[in-house]
Amino acid sequence: MSKKSLIDAFEVKPTSLKVDNISDYEIFQDKELLDSLRTKIIQNLIDENIPEDKLLEQYINDEIDKSIAGYDLDYLQRNYIFNLIQNEITGYGPITELLSDDSITEIMVNGPDAIYVEVDGRITKEETVSFINDKHIIRTIQRIVQPLGRTIDAANPMVDARLRDGSRLNAIIPPLSLKGPVLTIRKFAKNLEGIEDLLLKGALTNDMAIFLEACVKAKLNIIISGGTGTGKTTLLNILSSFIGGDERIITIEDAAELRLKQKHVITLETRMTNYEGEGEVTIRDLVRNSLRMRPDRIIVGEVRGKEAFDMMQAMNTGHEGSITTLHANGPIDALNRLETMILMNEMSIPVGAVRGYIENAIDIIIQIDRLNDGRRKITSISEVNGLKDGNIIVKEIFEFNQIDTLDDGTVVGDFIKKRGTPDIYSKIHKRGINELDKIFKK
Repeated sequence: MSKKSLIDAFEVKPTSLKVDNISDYEIFQDKELLDSLRTKIIQNLIDENIPEDKLLEQYINDEIDKSIAGYDLDYLQRNYIFNLIQNEITGYGPITELLSDDSITEIMVNGPDAIYVEVDGRITKEETVSFINDKHIIRTIQRIVQPLGRTIDAANPMVDARLRDGSRLNAIIPPLSLKGPVLTIRKFAKNLEGIEDLLLKGALTNDMAIFLEACVKAKLNIIISGGTGTGKTTLLNILSSFIGGDERIITIEDAAELRLKQKHVITLETRMTNYEGEGEVTIRDLVRNSLRMRPDRIIVGEVRGKEAFDMMQAMNTGHEGSITTLHANGPIDALNRLETMILMNEMSIPVGAVRGYIENAIDIIIQIDRLNDGRRKITSISEVNGLKDGNIIVKEIFEFNQIDTLDDGTVVGDFIKKRGTPDIYSKIHKRGINELDKIFKK
């Protein structure tokens, strides 16, 4: 009889025995028994071939029947095992249901029984999901990245990839990871947030929203700074929505996460080296190339190295309205990081000239932070306001002032608009944008 491999049947999706939310039903108090049965069935499926005349669903059922013979399992327990095996074959193993849960924004696998998820900015341990062992984690990672043309093994113990839905995956295994394989997935939001969503969440005030929209429409050069997971890319997506539909926009990212609604958008993505160590295309390569593509706007997902010089050069040579993000703890820190990244080019440019270059290029710095209670807020909007004694002057326009922290961890504070009219106001006003009059001319 002709045979077919399990891999050939991956696209067949079982339909008749799935029980909704079965993973939430804690039916196996004996975890060792569950792991033993799961391991036995998976190994049998790996070792054997599926006869051509059998559907995957029926084949899994037959294997389960053989494996659980002699065990007193009820209907729910049997179907729980079926779902686990189905996820191993047609999904992403134990984390399949976590990936399909829209409320979860990040999944962190630190070990077989150490799986954490982020929901609404808070990280909690997931008690209902586990792997069998480290090999099970590595096998799941390999299953996820193989269709993407990537691999992970002892020779290539680290991988960074973008899943088909846009989610970001990072995995690192021994010998680089001393405590076993570690998997991190930052999920791609299916529903794009808008400025209204940030207002409802209290991330900024209405005046701040009006000001930021005016800055984008006036083609000011903007830097969004913040730590990991603070929402820099989300804010970049929102700000980009204010760009006119008649402009040619070029986006440059390590992994394409931006989703612009305008029609005239060119999306560029970096490329890693191939197996021969060749073919790498960096952010810097793409920034340089974008200057030859007649852009109205250049949006860089994140600057983190030598490309900062090329980005500043673009901003200084007529490419107004450029937006980018970088990791920094505040506006001053952001400018210091930019200075350091430019100096990484090992060009004989005096520090004073570099600072002048930055001061001419950057108009606005937006700082976004994740507070101790998990909420994300725009904690500062500042303008770059010239040079004094060789140092760049930064003038704050809006800030979030934290007053207290309640017993339940909730952060209490107020948004404050600084006194006076920012110097950038005149530049915005010259563009024919008058929405700020009611904010700064009261």
